[in-house]
Amino acid sequence: MELALAFILGTLFGSFLNVIILRLPKDESIVFDASHCPTCKNPLKPWHNIPLFSWIFLRGRCSFCNTKISLQYPLIELASGLIFLVLANKFGLSFPPLLIGFSFLTLLALSMIDFKYKMIPDSLNLLALLFAVFGAWSISGIAANFQNALLFAGGFTLLRFAISYALTSSAHRHAKKTITPWTKNYHTYPFIEAMGEGDIMVAATMGALLGVKLTLVAIFLSALLSLPVMLFVMNRSKEEQRVPFVPFLAVATFIVYIFDSPILSYIEANY
Repeated sequence: MELALAFILGTLFGSFLNVIILRLPKDESIVFDASHCPTCKNPLKPWHNIPLFSWIFLRGRCSFCNTKISLQYPLIELASGLIFLVLANKFGLSFPPLLIGFSFLTLLALSMIDFKYKMIPDSLNLLALLFAVFGAWSISGIAANFQNALLFAGGFTLLRFAISYALTSSAHRHAKKTITPWTKNYHTYPFIEAMGEGDIMVAATMGALLGVKLTLVAIFLSALLSLPVMLFVMNRSKEEQRVPFVPFLAVATFIVYIFDSPILSYIEANY
């Protein structure tokens, strides 16, 4: 019964998560204006907003204008329900796992927005971090989470600076080979950003959720998960090579969080 309640609760939050994913990148209010069809603008009835079931019963189409409803909606609701189900199975239903679940739901929203729009809203990033820091069972746990968040935020900032400097220096050396009297007083090379500020905040959230050792494992796992995609787009246009990395970080974080005990046991047994 407890697990069923957790799943239902997760799908309800997932339904609201769809509103956030749809409206936040457009700078629209996520509170005001009732849920409506984005095509015909008709307000939805209460039975149109039942997580999972409404999409199935409506056969994936708006009941007013028959426009196709994106598969994203039931998938986000299902994923949210499964996140709460897995966490409830691991910890039971209590306040700290609820905050941890909210952190992972926020990471899910960030992943979808990053995937669709190549952007990471600061408001959601800070919210995910806030939930992660306070998702502890004691004051000392909250302090440790905050410390780990600062550690990885600082580490990723230094990494961003170092890689950006190396890439920009390489571009500078290449530009100097093609310099002319007309361009000698101008910079003919770009400043290359190795990663965005949003990735730094996600790293802070990972640190708060996982701690030092497990965050390092999650970062390595996210790189492995992204490798096939990186290889697939390697020879494509520059725009297509811009692969959103937050989804890989989020998935790796959830996997490592759920299997934290065996991973830590393996690390301690081999090192």
